[in-house]
Amino acid sequence: MPTRVTVWNENVHEREEPEVAERYPKGIHGTIAEHLEAPDREVRTATLQEPEHGLDAETLDATDVLIWWSHCANDEVTDAVAERVVERVHEGMGFVPLHSGKNSKPFTRLMGTTCNIKYRHGGERERVWVADPGHPIADGLDEQFVIPATETYGEPYDIPEPDRTVFISWFEGGDVFRSGVCYRRGRGRIFAFRPGHEEYPIFHQDEVKRVIDNAVEWAAPTEGASARWGKTDPLEPVDE
Repeated sequence: MPTRVTVWNENVHEREEPEVAERYPKGIHGTIAEHLEAPDREVRTATLQEPEHGLDAETLDATDVLIWWSHCANDEVTDAVAERVVERVHEGMGFVPLHSGKNSKPFTRLMGTTCNIKYRHGGERERVWVADPGHPIADGLDEQFVIPATETYGEPYDIPEPDRTVFISWFEGGDVFRSGVCYRRGRGRIFAFRPGHEEYPIFHQDEVKRVIDNAVEWAAPTEGASARWGKTDPLEPVDE
């Protein structure tokens, strides 16, 4: 069966800022989706402006991995849709929040923390180090790669201790940041990836595209074992 990927984007900057629309004429969601197209995948897009933000129950039930880009409109996502995403992650859907998706309602609810950071604008250079070279999300990368100009994030990063830290970034101004972290919640796998500020062509960069492609493969659901919840009868005779 093909891996079913939904690329979600709030799609605000592209609609309101001509320079962002020029940089991403198909939208950030369209750019990412185009990079992910492959014979063994079904890739669709969804945006904030659609009914139920394009994430109705039928769409999420047919999604193996949800990629999420957001920035200025995190609070505009309804609680009902956010809870629907969280529930699907617990059921096994992969979740890949990008850049400011760390402050999205689904991610903060899955983490149980504020996910706050330090940040500044200014187009500093970022060097992304592979901290876990044996991790599948790092497949095909060198030990580090450079993003020429970006928004800076800095520690402390108010998240729970990650299961794995795949990438750590250093910025020209001296800050460091855990820029690629992994979690399990229920049956679902989560990979939060820092790069992707809309002011720069980051999603056209080969290394960034490779990371997202690898993340889709890693986060896709695995079959696992069956599970039952609630009251059950004993499997063996029990003396009363």
